[in-house]
Amino acid sequence: MNIFSRLANLVRGFLSLFVSGLEQQHPEVAYENAINTMVEKYNKLKHATAGLIRLREDAADRLEKAQAQQKELSAMLEQAMATNQDDLAVEVIERKEAVDAEIASLEAELEAAEKDVDTAKNALTEVKGEIGKLKTEKDRMLAKMQSAHARVRIQEQLEGLSVDAELQALENVRTGIKNTIAKAKLGDELRESDLDTRLKSLKAGSSKATARAKLDALKKERAGQAGGDRTI
Repeated sequence: MNIFSRLANLVRGFLSLFVSGLEQQHPEVAYENAINTMVEKYNKLKHATAGLIRLREDAADRLEKAQAQQKELSAMLEQAMATNQDDLAVEVIERKEAVDAEIASLEAELEAAEKDVDTAKNALTEVKGEIGKLKTEKDRMLAKMQSAHARVRIQEQLEGLSVDAELQALENVRTGIKNTIAKAKLGDELRESDLDTRLKSLKAGSSKATARAKLDALKKERAGQAGGDRTI
């Protein structure tokens, strides 16, 4: 296979895929093409059937004429024999035998023509039925397709009304709040464990203990002074 044949096959393949894609997107076009093709076939078959009918009628007409001639020759033969005209009787017999042979041939031809016409008429009926089936199928399938498209649109609208997106957004907010709280707790825990923080706490506790000791000393001193005054 040369390069041009390969390219031609490749182009045909791409065209086939392209046409198949278009037919799937527009099935009504595919159905119309199929129906038009069947109608064209029906018209051609109808024309051919008409030709077969003409041949059948022609054979029937020739047979009818031959049969009429046969009857006429039979009558002439009877007359020739009745009048003892043997020479004419022989001539009539020869002609009648030729007509008899022609009649046999015409009868066979007519029988074949009738079979051809019947076959063509059956084919016409079959093709016409297929056209009707295609039209019915087209209406039914296109109605199903429209219903399916409507269902898809409704499903898309329902999905658009779903609260999943909003719930997801709230979940993200909740997660952010929890993360912030966790960071704050971590800061508190880190400050509590920090050495400077612990020292400051210890210093504050020591200052309070010193102040309390001074307070106790002042209370004792005042108590001692109050006792001395009572003794005097």
